Amino acid sequence: MRYSYLILFTAMILFTACENAQVNEKNSEENSNSFEVEVEKLADGLQNPWGLEFLPDGRILIAERPGRLRVFEDGELKSAPIEGLPEIWAHGQGGLLDVRMHPDYEENGWLYIAYAARGQGNSGNTAIARGRLENNRFTDVEVLFHGQPHTSGRVHFGTRIVFDEDGYLFFAIGDRGQQDMAQELNNHNGKVLRLYDDGKEPSDNPFVDKSDAKPEIWAYGSRNIQGMAFHPETGALWTHEHGPKGGDEINVIRPGENYGWPKATHGINYDGSTITEHTSLPGMVDPILDWTPSIAPCGMDFVTSDRYPSWNGDILVGALAGQHIHRVVIEGEEVIHTEKMLEGLARFRAVRQGPDGYIYILTESPGMFLRIKPEA
Repeated sequence: MRYSYLILFTAMILFTACENAQVNEKNSEENSNSFEVEVEKLADGLQNPWGLEFLPDGRILIAERPGRLRVFEDGELKSAPIEGLPEIWAHGQGGLLDVRMHPDYEENGWLYIAYAARGQGNSGNTAIARGRLENNRFTDVEVLFHGQPHTSGRVHFGTRIVFDEDGYLFFAIGDRGQQDMAQELNNHNGKVLRLYDDGKEPSDNPFVDKSDAKPEIWAYGSRNIQGMAFHPETGALWTHEHGPKGGDEINVIRPGENYGWPKATHGINYDGSTITEHTSLPGMVDPILDWTPSIAPCGMDFVTSDRYPSWNGDILVGALAGQHIHRVVIEGEEVIHTEKMLEGLARFRAVRQGPDGYIYILTESPGMFLRIKPEA
């Protein structure tokens, strides 16, 4: 089944798309284009799909939050999930959250998953494990990391998994609903974390020699990161995170930096009360983009494919509450243009550029696996 949408990148849509996002607009005519895209439905019936990965043999893995890792192969979503995963704690917003292959997957076969894992009783936190895929089973499973502290909270598990060009593993854990933890270095919550591929902490992590800090911490002061991608040219780590009521952010993550939550934010509590009077503070990094009202960003990738030449270098961000794909045009680390695409289609959970150069999407409510193709 296919859908065709005419995406008109005009000044009028630009302004309605930006709403109250903090953007320095320029060169809008250069960033405005008109062309048709075809949204191809590859599979449906997914339950809370969260992450996807493209294997070298053409198979595509799809992580469903309730704890299933599914295989899309030869144009078909296989009904039987992969067996042998570690126990997934499907708890509130937690569950199976992402899957990513090792940069040297073709040599070592390692696949990594991010998931919520139970600790003692009805408590737990985000964990990272790896294993190898043999037939339809996850084998040689190793749990590499389990965030501390364990809590019964049902929210803000994060996360995405990405590897940099040197093979370091990055992921994030949200504040787990206890916002002040994001400013404390003695826990993993509200942090971006960096590990070796075997789960050990690198000796050059910024707080590794600080006795009262967790050595895995790379950066801190985040509320709930659910999008991570490395810039294709600079190699910098870009993330986005959920604000409360307003104040969703895009940030460029650097080691040891404090990204402000909850001391500085553009958002307010859901009941309308004030979190802080500050949107910026000395010693804390300001976002390069914030959205108010919230779009609930989830999933992101940079476009490098020549299949979408007018999008080259742009960021595509999924929006849950906003129910659209948000295109973010940047120059260096400055946002110069934003706009909405595919509004109202679904809640967008993951956005990835595949090895064939096409953009692939996971949505929930309804749960679909989609591909965006420019029409000829």
